[in-house]
Amino acid sequence: MPKIKTSRSAAKRFKFTKTGKAKHKRAYLRHLLTSKSRGRKRRLGQAAMLNKTDTAMLHRLMPYG
Repeated sequence: MPKIKTSRSAAKRFKFTKTGKAKHKRAYLRHLLTSKSRGRKRRLGQAAMLNKTDTAMLHRLMPYG
């Protein structure tokens, strides 16, 4: 049986935790930062968890993740 290819674009954007949840970086922290509050920018810098439905799809894109 041949190996399944990992989606390289997904592998660069997501990481799996030990329990199988998917972590991702939040959006809206690239430009126009002066109009955003300090607390908002601090929260955007923290990683977020992907929801259950999208995590199932991600496991298909990254079978060895």
